Amino acid sequence: MRPPLHPVPARTPVRVFAALSLTCLLLIAGGCALGQLVGGMAESARRAGSHEVSAKYSGLSDKTFAVIVAADRSIQADFPSLVSVTTREVTKLLSENTGAKGVLPADEVLKFQSQHPNWVAMPFDKLASELAVDRLVYIEVQEFALHDPGNIYVYNGVAAGQVHVIEADSQSSAEFAFNEPVRVKFPDVTGMGTNDMGRRDVLGELARRFIARSAWMFYHHEEPNVMKY
Repeated sequence: MRPPLHPVPARTPVRVFAALSLTCLLLIAGGCALGQLVGGMAESARRAGSHEVSAKYSGLSDKTFAVIVAADRSIQADFPSLVSVTTREVTKLLSENTGAKGVLPADEVLKFQSQHPNWVAMPFDKLASELAVDRLVYIEVQEFALHDPGNIYVYNGVAAGQVHVIEADSQSSAEFAFNEPVRVKFPDVTGMGTNDMGRRDVLGELARRFIARSAWMFYHHEEPNVMKY
């Protein structure tokens, strides 16, 4: 004989509701974890990606130009090749990327500097005229050091200066038509000592960063979303 049916206890809907609520909470928690995972992946992709940056000064297009670099004698004494390397590398980058009509070769500029030791005292318009260019990119290296003063065992490299442009064909050729500071550092972490990294490596990377930052001002380029310098 079939057992008699019993009425469902009144508390059963409460149990069902509680079970459904728990299921929803688990789904929500899972959704949060999934959201965090997706968000973390998106942030990682963003940090690894890059973005386009416009030129801060685009006046080299269809013009002739020269790059001249000035540095204090104490900086040149410690880093004898800094001026020549910076002159050559910035000239190369600008000639390749700015759409300039012509460029005075870096070796010609360096030769002019050696033959005219008083060039730093020349008015800017006369300097541009002597080099016979429409635009003069004038880079002042105001600071360049691999260590903090008094601590030669730990690297804390910094390179800083000003990037100027003289427009020889403008009415205000004796003044800067463009002026922008540049400052970079290396290494990216503190506490790196002479046992961890070679001097040449620190010098090379610090100079490369200074050169890149100086040149990027003049042409459209891509930069990492997260810049270390």
